[in-house]
Amino acid sequence: MDIIKLPELEAQSPHSPERPLRQIITVAAIAAGVQFGWALQLSLLTPYIQLLGIPHKWASVIWLCGPISGMIVQPIVGYYSDHSTSRFGRRRPFIAGGAILVTIAVFLIGFAADIGVATGDNPNKTPKPRAISVFVLGFWILDVANNTLQGPCRALLADLAGTNSGRIKTGNSLFAFFMGVGNVLGYAAGSLNSLHKMLPFTLTNACDVYCANLKTCFFISVLILLTVTVLALTTVPENVVEVVTDVTEDGKVKKMVFVTEMTGAMKKLTKPMWVLLLVTCLNWIAWFPFLLFDTDWMGREVYGGGVEDGEMFRQGVSAGALGLLLNSVVAGVVSLGMERLTVVCGGVKRLWGGVNLVLAVCLGMTVVVTKVAESSRRFTVGDDGVVSPLPPSAGVKGGAFAVFAVLGIPLSVTYSIPCALASIFSNDSGIGQGLSLGVLNLAIVIPQMFVSLLSGPWDSLFGGGNLPAFIVGAMAAAISGILAFTMLPSPPQDVVLAKVSGAGMH
Repeated sequence: MDIIKLPELEAQSPHSPERPLRQIITVAAIAAGVQFGWALQLSLLTPYIQLLGIPHKWASVIWLCGPISGMIVQPIVGYYSDHSTSRFGRRRPFIAGGAILVTIAVFLIGFAADIGVATGDNPNKTPKPRAISVFVLGFWILDVANNTLQGPCRALLADLAGTNSGRIKTGNSLFAFFMGVGNVLGYAAGSLNSLHKMLPFTLTNACDVYCANLKTCFFISVLILLTVTVLALTTVPENVVEVVTDVTEDGKVKKMVFVTEMTGAMKKLTKPMWVLLLVTCLNWIAWFPFLLFDTDWMGREVYGGGVEDGEMFRQGVSAGALGLLLNSVVAGVVSLGMERLTVVCGGVKRLWGGVNLVLAVCLGMTVVVTKVAESSRRFTVGDDGVVSPLPPSAGVKGGAFAVFAVLGIPLSVTYSIPCALASIFSNDSGIGQGLSLGVLNLAIVIPQMFVSLLSGPWDSLFGGGNLPAFIVGAMAAAISGILAFTMLPSPPQDVVLAKVSGAGMH
């Protein structure tokens, strides 16, 4: 191993002066801007692409970019940011590039309908092929941009903390806190029906009220992201480090070996790690259909609206965004008490197994809420003779919101326990912390690709709507919970609590 020093700069010492907490807070705040946009993606974009004319059964395919970019972009960006010799720093060029890509993506998404009509789409007909093309391009760029941003931000936090384990834990906690802030703000913005009045120019002949609200929400998200990013990049200098690089016998620098290392890591996995991957895989087969279609479920099944008639569907989507806001608040509260919850449940395997069964019950309850909503549906006849559904009763809405809120408990556990267990089991496998989390990420993104490809056609096979995918998710969650109870090993309690206390929502 050779050491290559960054040009004209002094290498960082392990005893470098500790960075002020305000710098760690400034960098962690970038998470709020990233997560604001991610919350808008989850709550508003699946319904919107259907309004542009993409059928429900193909809507989920658009989301393939998320897991693909998570599996490919994050490792590549992480590798090159570790080995960067830029005079601007190792992490900051990638953070700046990610923020610029987000801005471009938001412009394409927000103005997709306007660009489509300007280039030949009929504003009164669907599908709108040109608008769809612009939207899909922007959507994929946005996913790549988010994955470009998050890895270097977390890495920069670790750089600022140095060897101080307390500061590392504080940085992770602050990052998780600001992600929660971004979630709450994003879902709150998505639940408002008149936000476009802040920016009247967003309402155009091509862009109706729903589109204008979405455009306004994304403008706000970009403003927040650019503000916190510029503040961080201009006020937080990077420490300079020594870059350790693999070289061949003839002195040439080796190429990136991430795939080779990942393959080698898979061969070294112990049985506990394989069980963890299986439980995580089933867990995400359960989660991803709901994350994709939760607001669509509120618009279609709970509120009884259709994409074609519009108004009641849009009201349901806004209500779904409010449900996601409740979900985020509950998840945030639970994450603060994760250590205590682990002790009360009698260990990590009982906690994770139990919440997976809770997830299964909640996904099953979507069927109950839907059937009650359908049986109690009321209609009104307009002056033009068109029959339209009325909003659901308070009881139906309360049941739907209860599902969203209770799901915050398993969501919080899903974002912390698997990472903690992967760190613990990797010690036995001898594959290292970084590779163990990379292997765990495969058990997350591969199920997401599976769901993205198959959930839409599966729903269509059984008559459309979202319930078929939710039912499959409920069965996967139940199996995941049973496997966690019966096959997952129980690590020492003190080790688990130490890992969980440093983990956060992401």
